[in-house]
Amino acid sequence: MGFALSHYCCFLCFIVLLPLLCKCEDTFTYSRATYYGSPDCLGTPTGACGFGEYGRRVNGGNVGAVSRLYRNGTGCGACYQVRCKVPNLCADNGMKVVVTDHGEGDYTDFILSPRGFSMLARPNMAADLFAYGVVGIEYRRVPCQYPGSNIFFKVHEHSRFPDYLAIVMLYQAGLSDITAVAIWQEDCQEWKGMRKSYGAVWDMANPPKGPVSLRFQVSGRGGQKWVQLMNVIPNDWKAGVAYDSDFQLDD
Repeated sequence: MGFALSHYCCFLCFIVLLPLLCKCEDTFTYSRATYYGSPDCLGTPTGACGFGEYGRRVNGGNVGAVSRLYRNGTGCGACYQVRCKVPNLCADNGMKVVVTDHGEGDYTDFILSPRGFSMLARPNMAADLFAYGVVGIEYRRVPCQYPGSNIFFKVHEHSRFPDYLAIVMLYQAGLSDITAVAIWQEDCQEWKGMRKSYGAVWDMANPPKGPVSLRFQVSGRGGQKWVQLMNVIPNDWKAGVAYDSDFQLDD
């Protein structure tokens, strides 16, 4: 009887505590945030993630640079909910920011675009919030959402057809990270890993001829998996052009 009762109590504790354990990754982390200068209040096309113009305008220009969350470029494109903690000035839900750059400030985790920083404030309170310069915040990672959009593979502007191919993924939804990318080499019948150039940019010298087939490793809460996409970039690819993959992540 005592044995059964003890097991029942353990089971009851497990049921009660399970929601708390599952929520632990959703808790907020306390930090600080500031903003950088921008002539149009949007992001910068020269950010360390290598997104180019996409990094200036994605998410309505609500973008930012991060320091430790950059993770050598793996954090590029991740989305975070950020809420500031100044009483009577800060909006309850804060804003969602997309990571597009690397930067370090005065013990800050986020250096936001001016538009992004203004979204932290209650209506008509942005000027007062800007006067602080640096504010206390709390943040958590949230899924990126791009309704109606697939992942695009952009051929980076530094690419040189046909001798050098660099790519960057745009509009990646969900919570997962891309931790490896490989390209199919038809003549050898094998996948050949691409090099992590910088930020979110993957590259390869002397890439295989013909249409480009890719596979990439997705790492998230559910573990790791490989996604394989055949012929996602045409054989006559051009630098600066983004190609629709007809595929989107949902985790």
